[in-house]
Amino acid sequence: MNWQYKPSLLALSVILLSACASQPTHNERVAELETVPSAWQQLPSSDKALAVEDNWLQQLHDPQVFTLVEQALAHNQAILQAGYDVAIKEQQLIAAGADLWPSLDLSTRASRSKDNRPVSYNNASSASLELSYEVDLWGKLSASERQANLEYLAEKATFEQSKQQLVADVVAGWFDVITNHKLLELYKQREQNAEKNLDIIESGYRQGLNEALDVYLARNELNTERSNIAAQQATLTKSIRDLERLTGQYPTGALSVSADLPLLDSAIPLGLPSELITRKPELMASWYQLLSTDAGLAYAHKQRFPSLNLSASISDGTDRVSDLFSPSSLAWSLLGSISMPLFEGGRLKANEEQARLNVRRQEQAYLATLYDAFNDVETAISQEQALKVRYEKTLEAQENAITAEALAFEQYQSGLVTYTTVLDAQDRSFNAQSSVIELKNQLIINRINLHIALGGDFSEANSEVAEQ
Repeated sequence: MNWQYKPSLLALSVILLSACASQPTHNERVAELETVPSAWQQLPSSDKALAVEDNWLQQLHDPQVFTLVEQALAHNQAILQAGYDVAIKEQQLIAAGADLWPSLDLSTRASRSKDNRPVSYNNASSASLELSYEVDLWGKLSASERQANLEYLAEKATFEQSKQQLVADVVAGWFDVITNHKLLELYKQREQNAEKNLDIIESGYRQGLNEALDVYLARNELNTERSNIAAQQATLTKSIRDLERLTGQYPTGALSVSADLPLLDSAIPLGLPSELITRKPELMASWYQLLSTDAGLAYAHKQRFPSLNLSASISDGTDRVSDLFSPSSLAWSLLGSISMPLFEGGRLKANEEQARLNVRRQEQAYLATLYDAFNDVETAISQEQALKVRYEKTLEAQENAITAEALAFEQYQSGLVTYTTVLDAQDRSFNAQSSVIELKNQLIINRINLHIALGGDFSEANSEVAEQ
């Protein structure tokens, strides 16, 4: 049996009551939660707080990334371990629930002995059936099962968060490969330009139009570009291997990716900060952990109360196995016992205080997780706004730098500027072009991070998490 819980700003003021005589207060936590804004700080006043959308992965419209995501969810070793953790918690929940039921044990024994004076053989057989049951008088066993159930729900929510993060990592890794491939193409283009410039300068030097210094500078530029190509090729191969590992495959570095960097400029529905609490699996997991520690406190408190145990047994003993459990020879007993701890050297009291402190600690852990989640969203929103401005300005700078590079070389051929001026113009052009590529990738990665921060699922909303 699974209980379902929904955290809310109102519910955060009270941890579900147990049968404990006293419960920790939560005034500080409530006071802090009153500062939760009604809207995101970076949200323009003209924008409406539309509900967060799921299935963001489909916006990419690329079958290769869909395939990579499927491979990762099916073969990534870390996500498979997380799945086994959920299964383990489920079995622990079943074991905890079994304590609420009676236990029935059957034991049998058969023996044969020999006496020498006089010589005789004796056979003996016995069997007993024992039934024991602890009455959950104070709800102690129920508190233990509730704690196991909440730990199971927390593990499931953690698993959902891990899946979302894995998908985000795969998509980000895929775009990193594309970005590094684009940069490699840019380096190769620079190498071609350097070779062309060197041919022109060497030709001019043979005709006495250029100086030897210009030849050496051009040759240095060509060697530098070839060195950059080798470094970028290694970076590209590493990013491919990282992506292959995310999909659970051997890192051969041979994965071929042929796609472009899209410009994702459509607005993301941001929802409300208060909605994040019930939508993001990471926050749900932390909330369940908080409730679990509270159930642990209830269990520790009730350990100090008396326990009522009932037992019944039926037994029989005979020299022949076939005569066991004959109605004429059965022996039976019924027993009820009450036990109560009187002196434990402070152990039970210390256990209860430890559980109480765990609740207080988990309250702060939940608050930290909550406000970290708010911070992730606010940061991603402001980052997107800044990146868009940077991209637009860098795009303009790229156009100007490419034009300046062409003019600088023309003026150098006309004898108006030195070759160092050409090199400076080429560096500015390359920096602008590479910045455009990298900024497009940063916009995409930040967009992915924003989806994860908002708790938006990569596929259709998970019904189990959504209903909790």
